[in-house]
Amino acid sequence: MMSTTERIRQLNDTCAGLVDMELFLHYSLIPSLLIILVLSFLQRREHCKQRDDTSYLLGNHFGIIIPLDFVGTFSNRWSYGIAFGATANNVMFLFSEGSQLLRIPQWARAFVLLIGGFEVGLSHFPFFACLSSEFRLVSSILGFLYSLIWFVVTILHITQCPHGQFLGRYETVIFYWPSLLCLSFLLGRFLYMFVKSLRIYLGWELQMEEKPFLEIHQAEHVKQLLRKPPLQEKKKSWFQSRIYEWDPCFQFPSRMIGTTVLAFICLYLFIVIEFCVFVYVRGALDVFEGELESYIASVNQTGTLTPVILQVKELIKISKGVWVVTILPASLTCVSYLFHILACYRKHVKRLWAGNKHFLPLKFHSPSSSGSVAAIARYSGWQIAYILWGYLVIHVVQSLCGLMIMYSLVLPIIHNQGLEVLRGLGIGILTISIVLGLMILQVCIAGSFFLQPKMSTADKQKPLALNNRKMFHNFSYFLFFYNVLLGLGACLSRLLISCILGTWLIARIDRTIMQKGYEGADMGFRAWVGMLYVDHYHTHPVLVSFCHILLRGLRERQLQQALSYGHLYQPAGPRTSARPRTRWRLLQTLINNPRLLMLRKSKPGPGSQEFTQILLTCSKS
Repeated sequence: MMSTTERIRQLNDTCAGLVDMELFLHYSLIPSLLIILVLSFLQRREHCKQRDDTSYLLGNHFGIIIPLDFVGTFSNRWSYGIAFGATANNVMFLFSEGSQLLRIPQWARAFVLLIGGFEVGLSHFPFFACLSSEFRLVSSILGFLYSLIWFVVTILHITQCPHGQFLGRYETVIFYWPSLLCLSFLLGRFLYMFVKSLRIYLGWELQMEEKPFLEIHQAEHVKQLLRKPPLQEKKKSWFQSRIYEWDPCFQFPSRMIGTTVLAFICLYLFIVIEFCVFVYVRGALDVFEGELESYIASVNQTGTLTPVILQVKELIKISKGVWVVTILPASLTCVSYLFHILACYRKHVKRLWAGNKHFLPLKFHSPSSSGSVAAIARYSGWQIAYILWGYLVIHVVQSLCGLMIMYSLVLPIIHNQGLEVLRGLGIGILTISIVLGLMILQVCIAGSFFLQPKMSTADKQKPLALNNRKMFHNFSYFLFFYNVLLGLGACLSRLLISCILGTWLIARIDRTIMQKGYEGADMGFRAWVGMLYVDHYHTHPVLVSFCHILLRGLRERQLQQALSYGHLYQPAGPRTSARPRTRWRLLQTLINNPRLLMLRKSKPGPGSQEFTQILLTCSKS
């Protein structure tokens, strides 16, 4: 009788689904283009062309629509993030060889991948365009219908062939349930948008105000800067001091939320694909092991290659076990990196807001403007790719470490060689301890005999001034030859530590793994820094607040000019001067910030001296 796995594979081999997701991706461009044309027709152009231009015939229709603002969008962030998550399966499709439909030369594959990326972006463009469109009623209907099409097609694809050849039962469900969850959320979101816009259209609910130029958290950040710092800081919990502390005056932009959500789903799909490849390789290794066992049985375990074959079988068995066990720590490492990258983004951006650039290498203090704009465009894609390849590298390194532990500790104990392992481990630890002890002894001797005493009892350490010079020269001479041999071990340890840290931090795009002076060769870190500078220059709360005040003042003046024509023949009321109000605000600002008095330009006159004296009295009180 056939096993359950064999029956599933045989059933799935004969399963011919009517829905091909790759083919549907191509056909989805038709409704996508129609939705883009409808939204573009509704979008008004701010600057119309002249009559001698052919585009004048279009009137002010067919404006440019954007999927989302990659720089300054802080509202509706999770909807955009879920929309990014709905593209995960097609993003992983770009990583596979299936995107190359024709046999093309090696040099042309970059253009094929570029065309494939544009195709995936265009097929999912309506999700983002309908979420960000100003015409809520029409965009909600179009977005709901387009999401429903993708949802129904995905359900049909799953129900026709739910099982697979690698994972067995419900393999297709395992691959597509994140996309189904994201599409379900989008259906609910577009339905909510439709109901709310319909209530506004019928007059049952008031129209919401336009998107504010100054976000609430940005205004709170500026208010926090103008307040006096508290005398005693609030006691933080263990979670706040060690892991993460929520900041009400900071919000992550939609780009970071979408990148994180898509990275999570792509990492999950990548792990599933890797496990499918492992199942395939395990089947091939099982066949190979069967051939080895048949060879051993044919020679009655007396052949010259029998010990080698037994060791090979043991290596295969251990490798399969170690690879499965290290899936969990490798995946948890990359998941923790995603959260840590968000925390580093907030920390780095707030440092740039404060004018602190010391955490960046010196050559990144004034980056190229064009390079920064290009960096923010490629950051999200590079972050996801770094996480995926970083997971694979970390998994391989952890598997190699597991094999070393198995062969150096576990297997000798299983083979009744535990005493020899303990003896070798003790000798190794003793050797390393002696070497480290001699290095520490050199430091202690140098501090005790070859440095002059402290000049003051309050000094933390002795001054860097030699004492007992003759003894020091003999000390350096006789240790010269020993340190040559010690330097060999130090060099090897340096190489080993660099390799371990480099492979461990390969997924961290926010931290360079290059040596000092070579940070510019790290393209991922350059993309990270360029993205930080673009966000710093375009979303700085103080700058945005200043622009908001200017725009509000401009609108108020325009409104006053518009209303002044209706009061030309009315008697003028009492006029108030703006100078007292300005001086009062100046007084309040200088009282709250006494250090500004030293930087304020003094003017001659008795009034200015009296004003300064009042300020000094108020600040002291």
